[in-house]
Amino acid sequence: MNLKPRRHVLRSQQFRDPVALLDLFEATDRLAKLGNDRESRNTLAKGPLAGAVMYEIFYEPSTRTRFSFWAAAKLLGMEVCSSENAGDFSSAVKGETLEHTIRVLAGQQPNVIVIRHPESGAAQRAAAVVDKYYPGRISIVNAGDGRDQHPTQALLDVYTIWKRLKRVDNLTVVIGGDLANGRTCRSLAYLLSKFDGVQLIFMSPPELSMGEDILTHLKESGVSWRVETDLGAAFRVADVVYWTRIQKERLGDPARFAEFRDTFHVGLEEVSLLRPNAILMHPLPIAGEISPEVDDHPQAAYFEQADNGQFVRAALLMDIFGVSI
Repeated sequence: MNLKPRRHVLRSQQFRDPVALLDLFEATDRLAKLGNDRESRNTLAKGPLAGAVMYEIFYEPSTRTRFSFWAAAKLLGMEVCSSENAGDFSSAVKGETLEHTIRVLAGQQPNVIVIRHPESGAAQRAAAVVDKYYPGRISIVNAGDGRDQHPTQALLDVYTIWKRLKRVDNLTVVIGGDLANGRTCRSLAYLLSKFDGVQLIFMSPPELSMGEDILTHLKESGVSWRVETDLGAAFRVADVVYWTRIQKERLGDPARFAEFRDTFHVGLEEVSLLRPNAILMHPLPIAGEISPEVDDHPQAAYFEQADNGQFVRAALLMDIFGVSI
């Protein structure tokens, strides 16, 4: 199929224009409306991306990202070929490099390759391969690489904020949990820095604090931020609380997992500190850092957040290929 991608999607820093982001969110709304109507879904599946091919190659486990990309592609009439746990069930287990794997997959001429990998910078490496051997023909989309970035998660996170609060400017956002290993936190901070009047509050164990590269970027972008240790003080002023799990699999000392998790635990008592219109978000999965009884609280937005993934990613796929509805 002769579709020409306009870009790869590798890092949140690519999305520099807040107006373009809002255009993407409005396209997401249109797709969500069409996607919830059976007749419109059938029409959409026969649209400009019908018959295009998407490969998913996930070297790390994934539920929401992998399935929502799949659902987004099928909504648009694309064909999908997917590999889960590719580190164990591909030639990587025989020692094949990422570069060779991507070159082989690209040779089959899919239109887009969605990749998740445990190494930071893996998506950029994949993009370098297709740019060298198949320039202008295949888009690489980063579905999470190591501790570095998860740009499409950040897009659906900011879309959820925009959808719930009707704005992204002039918000106070608390980002808490494992900030050293949480690529969703890093990507979200980058994306929020594009909007006016955003104030960020970081909460984490000292050993898991936000990376200096993010803090330097925020300073250079003129974004106000501070570190807070008092959960009550942070929650009372927040418009958005973005809580994350302690990533046991990336801890230098996994034995400290329970200590970190319990120190940064959110239950109904903590949620009661939020202002009436504030929302509690989480990229999921939750690993004990939020109590189950919070799940159905009206200010808990994390399942809505997950639901938004399909339509945000569908809008992004259309944007990559320069098509619209």
